[in-house]
Amino acid sequence: MLRLFTKEDYGFASKLLPRLTHKYFDIYLNSQTGFIIEDNNLESVGILLYSFLWEKLPFVQHLIILESKRNQGYGSLALTDFENIMKQQGYKLVMLSTQVDEKAQFLYRKLGYIDCGSLFFENTNFDQPCELFLKKKLD
Repeated sequence: MLRLFTKEDYGFASKLLPRLTHKYFDIYLNSQTGFIIEDNNLESVGILLYSFLWEKLPFVQHLIILESKRNQGYGSLALTDFENIMKQQGYKLVMLSTQVDEKAQFLYRKLGYIDCGSLFFENTNFDQPCELFLKKKLD
């Protein structure tokens, strides 16, 4: 389901996240914090990118599924795989965020994530709907 980025994945990843430059792709590649989400036929259907807050808290920055593959369970499976990887590495908590006008928040809550804060950008270059942060304890 999840496999780490390879150099060949830049075209697919940048198609899903157009602002992903070669520079930042290389950061995800070299730090092993970028995943391709694959279906049962090993076809790429999405990406999951993460980083660490305060060098100790895994934070999903992007979970993007191809539009034609949405609502088929790939997001749920990808998050479950990610959580298992983080748990195996000894992490006890993961976080992610989404804008309050996106449907993703309902998936995240269904998977056991709980709201833990929000962030507003007003009168900035980053103006957008409220960003909702969610967390999940890993048992």
